[in-house]
Amino acid sequence: MDTMLDSRRVVITGLGVVSPLGASIEEFWNRIVSGDCGIVPITAFDAEQYDCRIAAQIDEVDVTPAFPNPKEIRRTDRYAQFGVFAGHQAIQDSGMDLAGTDLDEFGVFIGSGIGGLRTIERQHQVLLKKGPKRVSPFLIPMQILNMASGLLSMYHGLRGPNLATCSACATSGHSIGEAWRTIKMGDAKVMLAGGAEAAITPVGIGGFAAMKAMSTRNDDPQHSSRPFDIERDGFVMGEGAAVVVLEEMEHAKARGARIYCELRGYGNTADAHHMTTPDPNGAGAGRCMKMALRSVRMNPEEVGYVNAHGTSTPQGDICETVALKEVFGEHVKGLAVSSTKGATGHMLGAAGAIEMAICAKSIETGVLPPTINYEYPDPDCDLDYVPNEAREKRVEAAVSNSFGFGGHNASLLVTRFNG
Repeated sequence: MDTMLDSRRVVITGLGVVSPLGASIEEFWNRIVSGDCGIVPITAFDAEQYDCRIAAQIDEVDVTPAFPNPKEIRRTDRYAQFGVFAGHQAIQDSGMDLAGTDLDEFGVFIGSGIGGLRTIERQHQVLLKKGPKRVSPFLIPMQILNMASGLLSMYHGLRGPNLATCSACATSGHSIGEAWRTIKMGDAKVMLAGGAEAAITPVGIGGFAAMKAMSTRNDDPQHSSRPFDIERDGFVMGEGAAVVVLEEMEHAKARGARIYCELRGYGNTADAHHMTTPDPNGAGAGRCMKMALRSVRMNPEEVGYVNAHGTSTPQGDICETVALKEVFGEHVKGLAVSSTKGATGHMLGAAGAIEMAICAKSIETGVLPPTINYEYPDPDCDLDYVPNEAREKRVEAAVSNSFGFGGHNASLLVTRFNG
């Protein structure tokens, strides 16, 4: 790595979460380690005719603290409401005084895999029933997937680098990785980074169900998402947002910040294989993890925990297991691996960020979250998946994996902070 990139260190100093298990990092973390599940029958719309009728759905959340006035909320799609609120929380959690911060060096990278799908669906119905003149003038700004990133910059005066990634389920992993790179390059001192998603809608559920990608265990929602278990039958959609505050280390130390962990490495590769199916050999995922390790010259044996992508799909979980074995070799036998999607569902473009928050809390607390609903081992998935109960274990380094349709891969490597 370039000497300039080596010289700047990046730490995580704030976490914000809106999830099916709570709309604060404290509630979310407590419920994750307790093994709770946020998957329920869908009530957001009438799902009676759908093959999949379950989701990790969020009850209404009071996002007003993050918005200048209620009118702005009505002009913002649900996904962006989640993203803005998670970003607001992350700033608060960081303890940063914005009035004393150079906001020219404070940027925002918040992505979304799908964006404002609910707005598109509702306004399309308006178009069909009432004609084009009744379509909302806020349709476009509400549905575009960069608006969470844009609104956070506007509401907080953050004038640094600003963009929105979109790489399906790898979106917020890439958001965080590219924000890390931005600080390493010296283009910002502080970054908000993460993702937001709200696709539990008729088209969202209908589209994924048509691909036969989703669980149809409708009579047992709490046990429907079961990563690495041999009875898994597909993923369950989740919604929400997560945002982390990334900060250049000297900037964080100068203000006496509480530091969760250090973000050390980032991998970004492509499978170049298929629109929706991962490389059966796990080659793209393996190269991605190796890239994250190589960027900090870390040996695989130094990693103690992996928060797996582990979506509960029959093929995807096997491919990731194969990749982990190839990357970690003999060390994989002592490596703790868990997927938290049994609890949160698959939050699509927000998944990587909420799982990065989990890795940060795991390093901070010395507790690894469980893979819930792991009851029947799959001989093709034979690693230590931290089954069903959280585990007390101090780890010095953790990897978070996110893999998306289109063959997009993102891996993030965090370590215990040693300043």
